[in-house]
Amino acid sequence: MADKELDKIQIVAKDDITGRSDSYGSLRGNNADLQNPDRVTCGSVYGNTFPKDPEFEQIVQEGEKAIMVGFSPVLSSKGTSGCYFIQDRTSKTIGVFKPKDEEPYGQLNPKWTKWMHKLCCPCCFGRSCLVPNQGYLSEAGASLVDEKLQLHIVPKTKVVKLSSETFNYTAIDRSKSQIKKNIMNKMPSVGKKFHRLGLPAKTGSFQLFVEGYKDADYWLRKFDHEDLPISTATRLQHLFERLVVLDYIIRNTDRGNDNWLIKYDPVSSRGNSEDCEWSLVDNPDISIAAIDNGLAFPYKHPDEWRALLHIKNPYHWAWLPQAKVPFSQEIKDLVLPQLSDMNFVQDLCDDLYELFKTDKGFDKVTFERQMSVMRGQILNLTQAIKDSKSPVQLVQMPVVTVERNKTGLSRRRTDSETFTQSFAHRAPFFSWC
Repeated sequence: MADKELDKIQIVAKDDITGRSDSYGSLRGNNADLQNPDRVTCGSVYGNTFPKDPEFEQIVQEGEKAIMVGFSPVLSSKGTSGCYFIQDRTSKTIGVFKPKDEEPYGQLNPKWTKWMHKLCCPCCFGRSCLVPNQGYLSEAGASLVDEKLQLHIVPKTKVVKLSSETFNYTAIDRSKSQIKKNIMNKMPSVGKKFHRLGLPAKTGSFQLFVEGYKDADYWLRKFDHEDLPISTATRLQHLFERLVVLDYIIRNTDRGNDNWLIKYDPVSSRGNSEDCEWSLVDNPDISIAAIDNGLAFPYKHPDEWRALLHIKNPYHWAWLPQAKVPFSQEIKDLVLPQLSDMNFVQDLCDDLYELFKTDKGFDKVTFERQMSVMRGQILNLTQAIKDSKSPVQLVQMPVVTVERNKTGLSRRRTDSETFTQSFAHRAPFFSWC
């Protein structure tokens, strides 16, 4: 009988995070496991498994093990929500974690600015076109769109679960965790029967950390006074167009020059000028990263004065000189064949459905409205690219929604699916650009 009871306790331990240090928001188990997290054979103790992406899975689980041995996540001083840098066991930052309940208007947001905003100015509170507290899904959704279109500008982002003392918890959760910890220390036989000993895991977005990048605004100001080589300037233009494609499709409502990054490596020479008459010079290498995609996928286009007040400048790149250049053949060849294919567009909607439905507050009707906005954006973007318009001309186009008819709301694909296209009567906010 004792053996059977012991087996049962061990199974619960694996499923419920036993074997991790209480001081870092997890459960207490064997000291050997705490000293050597690699001995934990059940993979992710939070269920963070990604069979189709083992490399990402390995990085997330390395972050788990680092938390286990004391490398606590670091709260970012920037932004208006809970944003944590996750480290590995060598203190190297490997990811950025944004918990759902610590988003700008989440109940456990550790930053007080949004709380004051809600308290003192409720009439201008939030963005009415966005689903509340779904920023973590928006982050992961942007990464999914980036991957499907092969834009390669969004650091890979997925939904994970993590727990740490550094995260913001309620006093009740912390008290319960401390009481269970004391019971475990004094009466291990009783403590082993607890369903969970540590702080509860938080669901949020985990984005891979990128190194060597700076805010786009930093480099764009420098480029104003520095002539880039033609090949580098062309590369920057192509990458910029990918950013435009991403932001427009997901209807990003908050893209400033401080939340997309540029990595620029100046000219370097290869070879030794003392040994040879000529040195080989490499052109500067440039790349971009689109981060902070948590305010996208609205369920309607902004149509109220309050929404326009908040989203007066959703695409800050519309003021850049690159935005006045017509879309290149490179971007046409990359995305036009896919965006022109309704099957591809529906596949994209289906993939987003599988992602968004994991949220406890998921509403199918609201999701269909989000996809109606996205389909309209894709329709406009496709036409603009075909007509060789510029990004500025793109954002001047009347906004469109493309809704699936009610007979086609089932997720099952049929040949008789029909869609209704509707235009907004209000003039585009960027019509003066």
